[in-house]
Amino acid sequence: MNERKMSQRILLAKVGLDGHDRGIKVVARGLRDAGFHVIYSGLWQSVDAVAQAAQDEDVDWLGVSILNGAHMSLVPKLLEALQQRGLTHIGVIVGGIISPDDQEKLKQLGASACYGPGTSIDSIVEFLSS
Repeated sequence: MNERKMSQRILLAKVGLDGHDRGIKVVARGLRDAGFHVIYSGLWQSVDAVAQAAQDEDVDWLGVSILNGAHMSLVPKLLEALQQRGLTHIGVIVGGIISPDDQEKLKQLGASACYGPGTSIDSIVEFLSS
């Protein structure tokens, strides 16, 4: 297994009132199987709690899953909370049902990548490993 992947730490979180967690659990297992150190914070996390957990866990990546349509309000708040903590070195990936226009806006705000339903684990692993 690639040594670089083994050292990568990723926090996965469900932000807001979204209770759909099957996808993030599949991603968590896939990333773990690929050699990532995965921390899953669980459902219904606040933006501040996720930013604090990212700092406490000293992660390389933060993956947030939002399937309730609140990505354009929650992700900018999360990026701001990371910036306020001096955590701009943490890459942020966003999963959910996000229109191409919104994906582009989120990337302009600082998200590294956006993934929708049906994205292969291999493509996420490849992105995080590059």
